[in-house]
Amino acid sequence: MNRTIACACLALSMSLVGSYVALSKPLTAVFPVFLLAWLRFGIGGLAMLHWLRKPVDEPAMTSHTRWLLFLESFVGNFLFSLCMLFGVSLTSAVSAGVIMAAIPAVVALMSWVFLGERVGLRIWLAIACAALGIGLLALAKPAHAVTASQHGQAWLGNLLVLGAVLCEAAYAVIGKKLTGSLGPRRISALINLWGFVLMTPMGFYVALQFDFAGVAGPTWVLLVFYALAASVWTVWLWMTGLKAIPASEGGVFAVMLPVSAALVGVWWLGERLGGMQLLAFGFALLGVILATVPARFLGLGGADKTEKAVCPP
Repeated sequence: MNRTIACACLALSMSLVGSYVALSKPLTAVFPVFLLAWLRFGIGGLAMLHWLRKPVDEPAMTSHTRWLLFLESFVGNFLFSLCMLFGVSLTSAVSAGVIMAAIPAVVALMSWVFLGERVGLRIWLAIACAALGIGLLALAKPAHAVTASQHGQAWLGNLLVLGAVLCEAAYAVIGKKLTGSLGPRRISALINLWGFVLMTPMGFYVALQFDFAGVAGPTWVLLVFYALAASVWTVWLWMTGLKAIPASEGGVFAVMLPVSAALVGVWWLGERLGGMQLLAFGFALLGVILATVPARFLGLGGADKTEKAVCPP
């Protein structure tokens, strides 16, 4: 696959993740978290039924591959959904975006530890920009005053979102291993199926007590978008991109997640974004530029002789 196309897949995937992370906030106000997650996997599963079939040219799965599929779904689907949905329900979409800017750094570290991938200077500079963005947003004053109770809920929500960051990083690293033996579509379908199975006990129990008739039409539309984006589009795009991009480099594109989450939070949900927040996201975007634009365009001379950009021209 052309590396430029692979980069576009990774960037679009993370942008969609950020969008559905932010849009899950109004959904958690209507649906209980376990029910919302169960419906997400169910809708996604219906859309991917034809992806479950084993291609003729695909080798038989080993027990190791089956274990990785389960682990990918348990960490990257089941735990990520619970941490993210509960977390976003207690904090703001902008705050969730701030914390999720740590994903590139965590992905790079996990890739170095578990995959033995080399993390070069330009990738570390890009990660440093993302970390600087987190620091600036952490120092920014909240846009509105909150009560002590609300502050405590926000703290717990931020902690849960941080747990989602760890899950997402593990998902990226495990996914890189899976792309060596299975195609992106089948990976997407199988891990979604596992997510549906894991979420069914609690999801079904909550569904028995939920008033579905009271849900407005636009909320159902938003739910379908959320389910397809979370279970189908983002996973397929991410796995497709990882077939040509190392996980440590692909992790840099996770910067697009907090940016899109914050933008949706401001433009769609009416949250406020001040000057310090804008400066922070400027550093996040600078990280993407450092990781993707060839060194000759950045005035770095021969730096690329020993270190490749994520997306060469």
